[in-house]
Amino acid sequence: MNKKDLDPTESPLAGFGLQLRRSREAKGLTQGQLGALLSYSAGFISYVERGERKPKLKFAQRADAVLETGGTLELMWWGMYHASLYEGFPEFAAHEGVAATIRTFESGVIPGILQTREYMTVQGYEHARYGYQAPNALDERIAFRLGRQRALERTPPPLVHAVMGEGCLRRIVGGPAVMARQLRHLEAMCRRPNYVIQIAPFSLGWHPFRAPMTLLTLADGSRLGYTEAIHRGYLEREPEVVDEWFRDYDLLQVEALSQADSLAMIRAARREFLNVSTTDYTNASWLKSSYSGGGGQCIEIAPDFGLTLPVRDSKDPEGPALVFPTTSFTAFVNGVKSGQFNQR
Repeated sequence: MNKKDLDPTESPLAGFGLQLRRSREAKGLTQGQLGALLSYSAGFISYVERGERKPKLKFAQRADAVLETGGTLELMWWGMYHASLYEGFPEFAAHEGVAATIRTFESGVIPGILQTREYMTVQGYEHARYGYQAPNALDERIAFRLGRQRALERTPPPLVHAVMGEGCLRRIVGGPAVMARQLRHLEAMCRRPNYVIQIAPFSLGWHPFRAPMTLLTLADGSRLGYTEAIHRGYLEREPEVVDEWFRDYDLLQVEALSQADSLAMIRAARREFLNVSTTDYTNASWLKSSYSGGGGQCIEIAPDFGLTLPVRDSKDPEGPALVFPTTSFTAFVNGVKSGQFNQR
């Protein structure tokens, strides 16, 4: 087949072959030279480039390393082999893997490129439980998401700008401990020079986006947008639409908290999750506050845990317990008794 006849829209395999050929030619390599570097024959390279042979994941990973494509071929491989990804997403992810700038917005969950493996695993189980994906697709989705993250470790790295709704910090995925570790990871990402993370607080009210949104600026200056609805993704190339999305994102970026204030909110949320106990207090001895006359209209404490003191709402004994250092809670009680917190 003449290379001019290859249509990348014909199939994901054809698209992979075309990308491989373009990347090889950009490096000035023949099929034989690339084959030698990858430990494959020139014939095998030719078959793959013509869309006539399905390579294995190892091939895509080696080709990415040799051709310095930033993980693009691996991402295309996952999209080529697996149907658990939304329509439009594999193509978007391939562009993301080489983008110069990535701008993303999420309202309710941590963006995929910022998730810990633990968080994304729990999220995957939730999606399977509600029928949004097949349970047997979990591993491949996690592998694909981790591949996206690895693709962003390239040199030079892309500028990544993430705006998240405050709900991303508050919605519990996997329990308090999982959330605390996820938020610590966000704190670490904030310290990277090529990452900007901002929080859009609940108090912001209306903002332009009501669905997840990612905007890409490629090395040649071209711009793309990607958004999702239930079970479907949309890759937008129309300049008028993409330009409007970029304007809306700029507005949201200005109105969101600064990176410093966003980091402070992330840290505060993490501390709140750390103070939510996961210890089983079923057999603990709970004492109700004397301020409610023992009637259970206030708080109750479990004083049997030494240096820490679990405290919970006496009206909700099945709810979470906040754990304080015993000395801190004692100082608080003494302040209440002395009238230190009385309003003047």
